[in-house]
Amino acid sequence: MITELIHIGFANILAMNRVIAIASPNSAPTKRIVQECRNKGLVIDMTSGRRTKAVIFTDSGHIILAALAPETISGRLQAGRDTSTPRPEQRDDKDEP
Repeated sequence: MITELIHIGFANILAMNRVIAIASPNSAPTKRIVQECRNKGLVIDMTSGRRTKAVIFTDSGHIILAALAPETISGRLQAGRDTSTPRPEQRDDKDEP
């Protein structure tokens, strides 16, 4: 399995293969989940003191707070996937004539 690392701001890197969801922190249910996980010690704050713009849920039950918008993070993930997926003309296993 390939671990895809994405920069989420302020020299913080995230393994995207562990991410379940990326949400905005503005809704009441998201705020409640963040507070519950903070009490359990499952919150990882990667905002470097900035305002939280994205809440990232992982498969381990941890919640990561990021200072980048969810759209920015998903755009970086998509850009990383676009460049890492070989195009047909780039593949090594082309059929020989």
